[in-house]
Amino acid sequence: MAAILIFAITYLVLAIGRLPGFRIDRTGAAIIGASFMVGVDALSLDDAYRAINFDTIILLFGMMIVVANLQLSGFFSLVAERVVEHAHRPVVLLASIVGVAGFFSAFFVNDTMCLVLTPLVLEIAETLGRNPVPYLLAVAMASNIGSVATITGNPQNMMIGSFSGIAYRHFLERLAPVAALGLVLAVLVILIAYRREFASTDRVEVTRKHVRVDRGLMWKALLVSLGMIVMFFGGWPVPKVAVVAGAVLLITRRVNPEKVYRGIDWSLLVMFAGLFVVIAGIERTALEQHLAALVETLHLDDVFVLSGLAAFLSNLVSNVPAVLVFKPVAGHLANPAQAWLTLAMASTLAGNLTVLGSVANLIVIEQSRHKVRIGFWEYFRVGGPLAVLTILLGAAWIHWFGS
Repeated sequence: MAAILIFAITYLVLAIGRLPGFRIDRTGAAIIGASFMVGVDALSLDDAYRAINFDTIILLFGMMIVVANLQLSGFFSLVAERVVEHAHRPVVLLASIVGVAGFFSAFFVNDTMCLVLTPLVLEIAETLGRNPVPYLLAVAMASNIGSVATITGNPQNMMIGSFSGIAYRHFLERLAPVAALGLVLAVLVILIAYRREFASTDRVEVTRKHVRVDRGLMWKALLVSLGMIVMFFGGWPVPKVAVVAGAVLLITRRVNPEKVYRGIDWSLLVMFAGLFVVIAGIERTALEQHLAALVETLHLDDVFVLSGLAAFLSNLVSNVPAVLVFKPVAGHLANPAQAWLTLAMASTLAGNLTVLGSVANLIVIEQSRHKVRIGFWEYFRVGGPLAVLTILLGAAWIHWFGS
């Protein structure tokens, strides 16, 4: 009973972002929940250590270092500038933003693309006298959709890759088509929602500006990143490759390591560790005896049912905790690999449903709030239909082709 109460309170804080009356955030809730699980003997301390999936944490840590180096070098800004400067129509500008955000979010953590593209989009829209909102929505939504394609696209996919043992290439083969079709849908839905903005056929000229680039760091980071991705496809252990790539980039005589460390989301890594223990505690004390009945009762073998539940829970408590809830269940399903792919797809695409659905959305909103306001309904009228359409598309794709 104590473990159930600890789990419930922990996930309540995850859902609302804080504990009323206390200065406790999501990371704090995960730490407290994990500690209390050990304290009430739901798990021994040794069991708690074993519950932490270090593959996931090491993978995320390594990717954060790689992405931080690419960002510090100016690579993402340079590519984004060069692509959008050739967009001479509003529709082409929109498609270019969606393409850049979606492509790079597939291979690197999607939040980075939002950090890079949001100020660029604001500057372009201001220069051209265009409404920045549809282009900002494109950044957030394309980053979410593109990240569904690979294990390294977002934190929940990294977690699923570690839990499931699905190979990097297999993951991409199954979900890259969903991401590609989803990006096309994103362009279409935004075009429909903002018909007046894109009705103009006037030529637009995006002025090239000087982007500060550290060419030495950029080429070093690109070579390491390319080698890393090749090794991912070659079947090497993804966490090992990522952390070694990060370590190679830390060997430097020029870059202040403090700048790299600022690109590491330490609180996210700690939250992951805490949640692993919380889920292990509830699994050990309350779920083990009832998993088979739970699977049958909820019809979780149905891709569409599992997608719907994952999408709902992802918007309730966010996608990483939602995926962890399904961890004890996935192995008991008829097709575990298909279930994991479904969870990756639905939990990621559900991020487009509301403005609070993903960190990528919040980054765009926060970075642009001094120049434009994107309210709940402004976001939802585009993100809601897009999330539903892409999740249905993804579920159908996995149902027919994802086995």
